[in-house]
Amino acid sequence: MAKGRKEEVSELLKKELTQKAERLIWKKFKPGLPAQAEAAEKYGFNYVTDVYTVWRGRSFYFCAQYCDPREDAKEKQFDVRTTRMEHEGGRQFNLSYMRHTGKWCEVFQGLSLEECLETIEKNELFWPVS
Repeated sequence: MAKGRKEEVSELLKKELTQKAERLIWKKFKPGLPAQAEAAEKYGFNYVTDVYTVWRGRSFYFCAQYCDPREDAKEKQFDVRTTRMEHEGGRQFNLSYMRHTGKWCEVFQGLSLEECLETIEKNELFWPVS
């Protein structure tokens, strides 16, 4: 492999990560969405309607779909990537969160797939919903 080129993510690893992440989303984040929506809509705040994942190149993202309940909203729905797992080779990933500035902040390097998911589950910094 040429210097500076990163290895591609195998389809097997993509499938495994996607399945484990979806289980985490259904267990940790989706159960609270209806209550959050009800409270936010009452006060006119944006709220999360869905949490999902997507692959783009060597990076795996946790995303949140938001609804803006205001009548004058430019967009009623919009999507935000909140957490990024960038593949570094083998089963190692760098873990980042999206700052309020719109820039990624890499917090951990070289975590295993399992360590990343455990960190996302336990550390609010990486949660796609608050």
